[in-house]
Amino acid sequence: MLKTSDFDYELPESLIAQVPLENRSSSRLLVLDKKTGAIEHRVFTDVLEYLNAGDTLVINNTRVMPARLRGQRLEVRGQRVAAEVLLLKRKERDIWECIGRKLKLNSEIEFGDGLLKAKVIKILDDGNRLIEFFYKGIWEEILDKLGEMPLPPYIKEKLLDKERYQTVYSKEEGSAAAPTAGLHWTKELLKKVRDKGVAIAEITLHVGLGTFRPVSEEDATKHDMHSEWYEIDEKNANIINATKGRIIANGTTVVRVLETVGQDRKVKACSGDTQIFIYPPYKFKMVDALITNFHLPKSTLMMLVSSLAGRENILNAYKEAVKEKYRFFSFGDAMLIK
Repeated sequence: MLKTSDFDYELPESLIAQVPLENRSSSRLLVLDKKTGAIEHRVFTDVLEYLNAGDTLVINNTRVMPARLRGQRLEVRGQRVAAEVLLLKRKERDIWECIGRKLKLNSEIEFGDGLLKAKVIKILDDGNRLIEFFYKGIWEEILDKLGEMPLPPYIKEKLLDKERYQTVYSKEEGSAAAPTAGLHWTKELLKKVRDKGVAIAEITLHVGLGTFRPVSEEDATKHDMHSEWYEIDEKNANIINATKGRIIANGTTVVRVLETVGQDRKVKACSGDTQIFIYPPYKFKMVDALITNFHLPKSTLMMLVSSLAGRENILNAYKEAVKEKYRFFSFGDAMLIK
């Protein structure tokens, strides 16, 4: 049995990063050799030393929606009660799957003094709601005006600049959470990657909040893995397929896409939903190395990185990171598994 408790570790709350660093690429970088377990302590800009001409760095160009909407629910007697909706996934043009706890069927909500209105049209089996939105104008502009960034629950500080929860290469809006391994890159550093002869390919995976859902089953293989939508276009499939060196995934979201669609080191242009759950033992078809952040204890992402580097190597690296006071989770430091 694959025991969830085998992927646990002790983390002082003080090491959970609450705000992003002023300079994106000044975060620390723990470098882990997946074959030997050897560890090096560097800064993120040193990542260039570990990338070689002929390698391909694959990044996720998704963009986080300002998906948290705070409004008022309209009661029968004209009373107004505070209500909150979290957009998860667009189902039809103005119908979204949302988290809206306490919202009953046919509940009506207003946001921004009526600039945006909504109605609960269905309650799904998992408790999420289908909500239809009504407005005049352009949806993206209204959402940008009224919505807030859906920061993870372990971040208590207010985010002063929305763009700091976006990667510098974000373009395809649709995520409810950031692909946080990408937050360390600057445009200048990416240019240096290209100048070194490393190709950069883009994929899209819209990150869902399921990424933060803990594994509650002690037998991890019984965990109901969340689904996320992805796309690879022909141009970027060709870049990946032309790789002469290593394929380096920037983030676990990229790993999920490549390992879902890849066969024999090749991918095709395609899109769809993936529910892939990567846990030890797993034979990787595409990914040779991974740039990632430090993940929540007992999470599916701990299992994914353990599949690549070995559970003992990962737990030892995390123990070392705690000892050296690395910053953890979304706004935290980075790890390179090479």
